[in-house]
Amino acid sequence: MLTMLSTPSWLILIVAAASIGLAKTALPGAATLAVALFATVLPAKESTGTMLILLLVGDVLAIIMYRRDADWATLRRLVPGVLAGVVLGALFLRVASDTATKRFIGILLIALIIITLVLMRLPRPPQIQGRVGRAVYGTLAGFTTMAANAGGPVTTMYFLASRFSVTTFLGTTAWFYCIVNLVKLPFSIGLGIIRTDTLGVDLVLVPVVVAAAFAGRWLASRMNNKIFDPLVTVLTVISAAYLLV
Repeated sequence: MLTMLSTPSWLILIVAAASIGLAKTALPGAATLAVALFATVLPAKESTGTMLILLLVGDVLAIIMYRRDADWATLRRLVPGVLAGVVLGALFLRVASDTATKRFIGILLIALIIITLVLMRLPRPPQIQGRVGRAVYGTLAGFTTMAANAGGPVTTMYFLASRFSVTTFLGTTAWFYCIVNLVKLPFSIGLGIIRTDTLGVDLVLVPVVVAAAFAGRWLASRMNNKIFDPLVTVLTVISAAYLLV
């Protein structure tokens, strides 16, 4: 695959890898750009497998940068729902086409985003951190990330509703997706999504992810919630809408 890719294709992949680094350390939702760019260059399965390894690299870097900022109580409460969702997502992948998967998840995410934003603007917003809320958001996050690398909008809405600070948001997201992506890894290998040729592409792109992650850390240190929350919300809506196109 390394020799088959043209120079324009490599340039697209470099921009996509940079988006992953920024998404992990500053702008959750920016990874959607990476999904779109990878899909224009690589076939669906190769695209997903290549991205998963780069996402894991970004996760590790984000953990190093925000290791003291995660809300572990929130993470622990989400685990059962997420694990159930990953299994459901793997089963769904075996029977659904790429197009059907993306559109179904896109509709699901748009509905969830609208509901969450409406709930957050009520005079007395309900506590979605309760047992039902954790089960719904956790299962949807596991399902969408396994089926289409699209769990970001679910967790973004959940963490925004939790009113986290910028660093707590990023730290909790970093640990959450590192754990989820590690759980996805054996499923992806078993489904033939990750292969030796995709690992070769990853090896070339890892330095780009690293550089962009450090740039994202610099950017995040200069943002407060008044900038961060609306920006992340817009990126989240774009992330969900992309799946419908």
